[in-house]
Amino acid sequence: MSETVTIRELGARGDGIAEDGTPVPYTLPGERVAIHREGRRAELLGIERPAPERVEPFCPYFMRCGGCRTQHLAPEAELAWKRGLVAQALSQARLDVEPAPTIDAHGAGRRRITLHVREIDGRAEAGLMEARSHALVPIDHCPITVPALHPAPAVARRLAAPLGHGRKPLDVAVTATDQGLDVDLRGHGPVSAGVAAALVRIAGELGLARLSIHGERLMEAEPVSVTAGETRLFPAPGGFLQATAAGQAALTDLAVAALGGRERRVADLFSGCGPLALAIARMAAVHAVEADAAALGGLDRSARAASGLRRITTERRDLFRRPLLPLELDTFDAVVFDPPRAGAEAQARQLAASRVRLAIGLACDAGTFARDAATLAAGGFRIEAVTPVDQFRHSAHVEMVGVFRREPARRR
Repeated sequence: MSETVTIRELGARGDGIAEDGTPVPYTLPGERVAIHREGRRAELLGIERPAPERVEPFCPYFMRCGGCRTQHLAPEAELAWKRGLVAQALSQARLDVEPAPTIDAHGAGRRRITLHVREIDGRAEAGLMEARSHALVPIDHCPITVPALHPAPAVARRLAAPLGHGRKPLDVAVTATDQGLDVDLRGHGPVSAGVAAALVRIAGELGLARLSIHGERLMEAEPVSVTAGETRLFPAPGGFLQATAAGQAALTDLAVAALGGRERRVADLFSGCGPLALAIARMAAVHAVEADAAALGGLDRSARAASGLRRITTERRDLFRRPLLPLELDTFDAVVFDPPRAGAEAQARQLAASRVRLAIGLACDAGTFARDAATLAAGGFRIEAVTPVDQFRHSAHVEMVGVFRREPARRR
């Protein structure tokens, strides 16, 4: 049975929220829509009064694939919505700061994608999952990725053949690099020498830059790198890389601008393969701390290949279990931290107890960012600026950069 409702707002996940609180996917604030209720959610049947911000989706898989939620929302409205998500998280943490306008960092598109390979009707299919489902949507290519990633589904299907795809689900992480496609196979586990040889042969036929299984390298035609400004990054097989080149550039520029060139020694915590450390090292000595040894190896290679850098030192350390303590932090003029989605709760507490005067926090989750920001504020830091960065267009994800300065009266 259908009914008509009015959409009140756009929720945190990208669903329209009806006046009675019911989430209605693919709707926008102010719209009058026909729905069919399914428990606590609703299925969209038709739009009786569209919002001015509604645009025509460009992807043939939209509303089937769960990857995008807001292709029907105009770009300017999406940027404003994401700023609102950050503002709401800060307000809930009782932090009195207004985020800057969101920076659009989609650029040429996403440079990495994780595809799922499943057997359907006796053949391997590669694609993305339906929203809130384990059902696969086979795709030809993902339109929001850079053109170099458009062959990724075909690559995933080819690589699945020697692995006996009918036995185990397979995830295929593909990254566009300077040398070509970098592929990491996940979910299968160790393979025999014969299967490894078959995979290497296929990788050669496909012209892949690198092929690995759960980060263990099977082949690499030449050192795989990604250009970032004046330097080359060397991500580890299956390692982390920001979703878009424009996103990496925006985050780096914001962090470097906040430093201002006055600091002599900077700590880069959760450094990964070093995009921030390498940029900061052009004006200050950097101590990079990261739990992943392979990522630190990539940073070391980048530093040796670059010129004009100040000294970079590295330390392998799990900052969730062993955060830098105040006595260690106090040796730095500034600290930059860029944790995973879980945030930097333990490290933020130590920063709050330190004498560090400037902290720059990058985050990909507004909730954990606001939590950590509140910890720093309670420790005497003033939140100088928060800037959202959108490198995940058409999704509810948003990055942000916060600048925290110690209030002079609270210095110890």
